[in-house]
Amino acid sequence: MADMDVLKAHALVKRYRRTLAVDGVSLEVREGERVGLLGPNGAGKTTTLMMLLSVISPDSGWVELAGHRLPKERSEGVQQVGFSAGYMPLADRLRVREFLRMYAEFYRVTDSRQRIERGLERFEVGHLGDVMGTELSSGQRTLIGIVKATIHRPRLLVLDEPTASLDPDVALRVRTGLQDLCREEGTALLITSHNMVEIERLCERVVFLTHGRVIANDTPKNIADQFGQVDLEDVFLHLARGGHNDPRSQETDRPA
Repeated sequence: MADMDVLKAHALVKRYRRTLAVDGVSLEVREGERVGLLGPNGAGKTTTLMMLLSVISPDSGWVELAGHRLPKERSEGVQQVGFSAGYMPLADRLRVREFLRMYAEFYRVTDSRQRIERGLERFEVGHLGDVMGTELSSGQRTLIGIVKATIHRPRLLVLDEPTASLDPDVALRVRTGLQDLCREEGTALLITSHNMVEIERLCERVVFLTHGRVIANDTPKNIADQFGQVDLEDVFLHLARGGHNDPRSQETDRPA
């Protein structure tokens, strides 16, 4: 089970009129694995993510979620996925536990009380259980949103910029809670972010996109080495500034 793929995508292509947004992207995420999906603005990350979540359909290629091929088995596949993003709204007129209970009922979670309390504990927000949505800070909303996305024991958790604009303490709680979730429940993680430091701390593997194509798929350290850069942030800046996309062709002076 530890090596089972919970996400497979093969040769995804998506065009918008004359723009080729995604050009043959293939990737996979294994059970319990933490993977970053990175790239400069316009690299095709959002379009790829929307195809993986079956929000939009690829022009060609296919996606499989937990063994369910999309779009034919979309309902079965997306039930195995949790999604959260800092920009997603919460129910302002409900208390946190009421909000979480609503989602647990939607997913027919039988042990909802235990799941809610474990989620709040994991991300150190148990004290917010009786707080109204209107009273939550942006960081607290992010944490509650992630708890909500994990209530139904998803096999794959997809996060879009989960630590954007968060202070270091909240970002640490996000990172620690996610590591615990993946270790304890075998949940796989796919995360997009512009925070390269967070990605290096959290992810075991990184898939780098540029111009709609995968140009690197390896550990953060190996990718930095392939591009002759110090770390992922330098790789990101190199690509964003128009640097060569093929790490195999880099002519660089690496530090000894």
